[in-house]
Amino acid sequence: MKQESIIGIIPARYASTRFPGKPLADIGGKPMIQRVYEQASKALTNVYVATDDQRISKAVTHFGGKVIMTSPDHQSGTDRCTEALNLIEMEEKRSFDVVINIQGDEPFIEPDLLVTLAGCFMSSMTEIATLVKPLKSAEDLWDANKPKVIMNPKYEALYFSRSPIPFLRQHPKEEWHLHHTYFLHIGLYGYRSDILREITNLKPSALEMAESLEQLRWLENNYKISVRPTTHESVGIDTPEDLERVIRSGLL
Repeated sequence: MKQESIIGIIPARYASTRFPGKPLADIGGKPMIQRVYEQASKALTNVYVATDDQRISKAVTHFGGKVIMTSPDHQSGTDRCTEALNLIEMEEKRSFDVVINIQGDEPFIEPDLLVTLAGCFMSSMTEIATLVKPLKSAEDLWDANKPKVIMNPKYEALYFSRSPIPFLRQHPKEEWHLHHTYFLHIGLYGYRSDILREITNLKPSALEMAESLEQLRWLENNYKISVRPTTHESVGIDTPEDLERVIRSGLL
């Protein structure tokens, strides 16, 4: 698939319960959204920020990035990506075949992750794609904020859960990670544009509401999610404390 047919969209909201104004948080002299944008641009030719906030829009324009204003009423980044795609295609008078949804709170995202994700769409059979990472510690296994995923032999997702899956009946729980290869979900998604428009119209599902994981809505409606493993770390920033910890870690 040609780079020109792929667009990366970074949904960015100013309002955040745990970290208001997060996209504009200063990281080494640059707002977080700029660092995300610059990393994404190393992998993708076409990158846009999709926001509902004029302060974020102004910041993106200031550093020379592309930005599109979207509705403040979206319930998810996926919905914001759909509106952004429609607006961008009208503005640029062209269409895109694939959308990569990039988290706006990962200023150190590895470009290789986006290259790997985009590569999933070399197959015309791919509807939705995402990434996973082998889990190494019992702490991660039992962390409900780090969803786990199980796959079939074709590397298609069977289920995502905040609980450890599968259940290892024959081993003590504290040793599960030593006896089975568990996978953590990395919250990056790619979609064929037609599929993105379809899933935006789906109603919330029972499993999605139970686990608070949007991707379960897609599985329940028989969409296939292709999965690719990676060893790259994904460093998200949810709170000011996360940002301080990342800065102290020497990633800058």
